[in-house]
Amino acid sequence: MAPVKVFSLSTCGHCKSTKKLLNDCTVQYDFVDVDLLQGEERNAILEEVKKFNPNCSFPTVIIGDKVIVGYKEKEIKEALGI
Repeated sequence: MAPVKVFSLSTCGHCKSTKKLLNDCTVQYDFVDVDLLQGEERNAILEEVKKFNPNCSFPTVIIGDKVIVGYKEKEIKEALGI
């Protein structure tokens, strides 16, 4: 399965829904709650997010080479092959 990474905000409802979907589908994924980072670490992650999503909105989900912005259950499941 392709690696899955989620850039999220700890207070974002759509981000929480995305993580719940991945958990419910028993998908292993890495995530970063960007709003909990500080200083250089936060700046570095925001620059990484902008490479995938210039608007820097959340959640930004990377599944292999596919980028999905927002909670889009159908697109996420399709990208995961579920």
